[in-house]
Amino acid sequence: MIYHLFDFLTRQGIVFPFSRLFTYVSFRVGLAVILALLISTILGSKLISYLQRKQIGELVRDLGLEGEQAKKGTPTMGGIIIILAILIPTLLFARLDNIYIILMIVTTVLMGLLGFADDYIKVFKKDKNGLKEHYKIFGQVFLGLIVGVTLYLSPSVVIKRNSEVIREGNAREIRFETTDTKSFQTSVPFVKDNNLDYSEILPIDDPAVKKIVGVTIFIMMTVFVVMLLSNGVNLTDGVDGLASGSSAIVGVVLGVLAYVSSHHDMAGYLNTMFIPGAEELVIFASTLVGATIGFLWYNSYPAQVFMGDTGSLALGGIIGVFAILIRKELLLPILCGIFIAEFTSSFIQRFYYKFTRMRTGTGVRVFKMAPLHHHFQLPGGTAANSLLKKPVDKIPEAKLTMRFWLVGIILAVLTIVTLKIR
Repeated sequence: MIYHLFDFLTRQGIVFPFSRLFTYVSFRVGLAVILALLISTILGSKLISYLQRKQIGELVRDLGLEGEQAKKGTPTMGGIIIILAILIPTLLFARLDNIYIILMIVTTVLMGLLGFADDYIKVFKKDKNGLKEHYKIFGQVFLGLIVGVTLYLSPSVVIKRNSEVIREGNAREIRFETTDTKSFQTSVPFVKDNNLDYSEILPIDDPAVKKIVGVTIFIMMTVFVVMLLSNGVNLTDGVDGLASGSSAIVGVVLGVLAYVSSHHDMAGYLNTMFIPGAEELVIFASTLVGATIGFLWYNSYPAQVFMGDTGSLALGGIIGVFAILIRKELLLPILCGIFIAEFTSSFIQRFYYKFTRMRTGTGVRVFKMAPLHHHFQLPGGTAANSLLKKPVDKIPEAKLTMRFWLVGIILAVLTIVTLKIR
């Protein structure tokens, strides 16, 4: 908004001494992250007080975990803080005519509303199950379709293909095509020629059919990523500070990847596709980092507020869509290893329990409890019918969160390294 204001005034011949600063992405990134931090910390205390007055507290299920009953009544729906801390700086400092920013705003609002509906039913309707599962799935699929179809139809969504040229003396140089290209390409880690075109997956010669196949696979991948990450972050949000801290780590890497993809010389040096317009996503990533770090002020152990599904579904959708926009969705198994491990552990637990109950009449669990972080919270041997008989020491909640963060940082560094190791 401020960018557009100064741009309008400049075209009218009104120039302020500092107005040119807003043309630099780095300057707007700095302002965005500072404002996001201030909003999440200052607004956080006020919202927590309001939630306490209205007695909007967490309903805690009896899972047999140490200290869980102490969390009963802790204010929830704190994801509102994160959403506002993301949206306000984005609206102020990003270019609102950028298709990528528009999609990120739509993602934040839609997934935030979906999570808010879930929290509202849990808190005010006193229904621990919250929003029906098929409504959540519908919302996630709907968002995935919006993003996938928009990326396909929008003329602003283009890339510049890169190719390696070998000069005399085996000197290598990366060149980009001079024309913008509509493409279904994505980046593949640890592969030299690291661009995969979805339309080339199946051996089809007909160009029209190849295009249809590429569009279909691309949209299906978008829907899958949105569902995987939104549910993954949602399941991770079971320990104080775990989901918000892990999201901040992921947000830093996404910002780096967006900057590299939008910088002509850097994209050429690292031999990755050049995406014009993606530099505005660095601003959005900075608001994500600022909002989640600021939220940690109140959400770290012992938590004064929980983000609820309002925050976790929004964060998961943001991370998934962001990765799709910069064509780095195949890096998510590395970058978001924590979220995917949490989701996978819950899926395995649920599937295997139902499968063994159907076969033998007695359900058998793989983990002592799912998602994965609860497995480490339980002392060894307390869960019946678990395949993992080897005792696992119970890890205190604060230490568990810190260890998961450390794993997340290692995965983040590995993700950055994939830009060079092929």
